[in-house]
Amino acid sequence: MNTPTLHDRTLIAFMLSASLASTIGGLPFNLLPVMLGSMADSFGLDASAAGLMGSVCFAGYLVGTLGAPLWMNRLNWRVLTVVSAAGTSLFFALSAGVSSVPVLYAMWALIGFFASTMTCLGMRILSDLPNKVRAFGVRQGVELSVTALVLFALPPLVIAHFKYPGAALALAGVVALLGLSALWVPHGPPQGHASVAAVRGPLPAASWRALGLFLLFLVGNIGLWAFLERIGSSLKVSPTEMGIVFALLKLLGGVAAFSVAALGERLAPRRAALLVLVVIGAGLALLASASTTGFVGFALGAWVWEFAFTCGCVFQTAAIARSDPSGRAVTLVPGAFALSSMAGPGLAGQIVAGGSFGGLLVFALASSLVPLLAAWLWRPQGAWVAGDAHGTKS
Repeated sequence: MNTPTLHDRTLIAFMLSASLASTIGGLPFNLLPVMLGSMADSFGLDASAAGLMGSVCFAGYLVGTLGAPLWMNRLNWRVLTVVSAAGTSLFFALSAGVSSVPVLYAMWALIGFFASTMTCLGMRILSDLPNKVRAFGVRQGVELSVTALVLFALPPLVIAHFKYPGAALALAGVVALLGLSALWVPHGPPQGHASVAAVRGPLPAASWRALGLFLLFLVGNIGLWAFLERIGSSLKVSPTEMGIVFALLKLLGGVAAFSVAALGERLAPRRAALLVLVVIGAGLALLASASTTGFVGFALGAWVWEFAFTCGCVFQTAAIARSDPSGRAVTLVPGAFALSSMAGPGLAGQIVAGGSFGGLLVFALASSLVPLLAAWLWRPQGAWVAGDAHGTKS
């Protein structure tokens, strides 16, 4: 099998199937605020306990991610899709019948483990495609568009009436449906591709640097994401309004991802870093004003923040993919998400334990400064997160 070209139908099929597979892996993260909120209400969890639930989930996610570079190029990708989708769906369904909080922790660790495999697989397939920014932009856009459809229904129609058990069963069905993407994913990497030949070598130093910077960018923003629903709840936002906010938020994230995909490789790295920081700052400022502006400030702040955060994730993922032709570095991107999702919600829970969300907004802003500082400090590399092995100049 040859590596497909930009005009190949094969490329489109691979891109869409990889994006749908990756959507399964993204569900625990993308739905984290509403799921943690429903758990808090159903099980009487305080902020620290709810944050720990997110951390436990992504501990399982991390375990699955760290093994991915070792076996991803050696297993049949269609079989892997079926097994991982079935595992994720099964443990969502089982968690609906749980009454013990420690058992719920275990269920969510297993959900994280199986979901991580789907994300790694989607990343691995897309790393073989020629235009990295476009490929990962489409992937992020598909993932967030599907998530938006789920979020339109989940808070007002399911969680409002059936609490966490209803939400868990609904997600089990969504994952099973998305698992049909196994019919279109490739069986494995292209024969003779550099990724197969280079699998034994060490990862480039630029890959580790890019991954580390991505993790720092994520940790504060994911901490904010985990408690975004709680911010709205503190403002007395209704379940219907919450569903609208989060659904439109993910649609805007999809628009952001598709916009980055359309730009491709044309935007200079340092300029991209600056734009992302400025827009994230604007979103955080609107969220900070929500105590006086109410629902309007909360909704606008969440939407603006999500748009910029998504753009930042796509740019940095593409840089990581460019840094390593073997395709192994990009399978560690979910690991960066997992580590930051373990640390972020837990730290955020401690920050907001006193009842104020101001410190959480500062935490997110500090994390968002990291890519811009890195883009200027590593001027010889000139990369968005020092991940472009070719030294793109801005």
